[in-house]
Amino acid sequence: MSQHRDFVPQAGLPGPAGRLLRRQGLARSKELEALGLGRSQIQRLREAGVLVRVQRGLYRLADKEVGERSGLVEVARRVPKGVFCLLTALRFHGMTTQNPPEVWLAVDSRGWRPKLDYPPLRLVYRGAARLEQGIELQRVEGVQLRVYGPAQTVVDCFQYRNKVGLDVALEALREYRRLYPKGLPELWRVAQNSRMGRVIRPYLEALS
Repeated sequence: MSQHRDFVPQAGLPGPAGRLLRRQGLARSKELEALGLGRSQIQRLREAGVLVRVQRGLYRLADKEVGERSGLVEVARRVPKGVFCLLTALRFHGMTTQNPPEVWLAVDSRGWRPKLDYPPLRLVYRGAARLEQGIELQRVEGVQLRVYGPAQTVVDCFQYRNKVGLDVALEALREYRRLYPKGLPELWRVAQNSRMGRVIRPYLEALS
């Protein structure tokens, strides 16, 4: 039996729209409308406490907490050529105690400069060739994320130590050595490719 267009379920949200929100955590109003929810029904669902508007045009289920990585998924969907870097990449790889309020994203210095209301972005501009070095492809909630790998992220933290702080770079180096005890050759290779070998060498020697 089909439901009336303005029917508001009292518990949860059944159907394709509900499955989409449960699977990916967040959905835009256009996605919900494409799955059969009209604007008036979305408003009724908000008033009934079924949907929560995260920002204009972006919704989640009221009974589902959005995971930390759901924000990254939203950024990856809207800025597919961006690369998660620095503090966000460290957090993704479990290499820092920092919990940045912004998503750190590397983008092409000559390309489009994204502006999102949610989540807030901290942009790092790089040339097209440099942007593509050291990327790992990760799949989260069915969406492909471009994230700099652990070695590249540590090197980047030293390169941008004026932005993230030397203490963060040193913590990243210590955590890298703990998590990847056989990964120093890779770290050194990335450091040399990034012309950061002379900067990182003293800190590596001090931790030896």
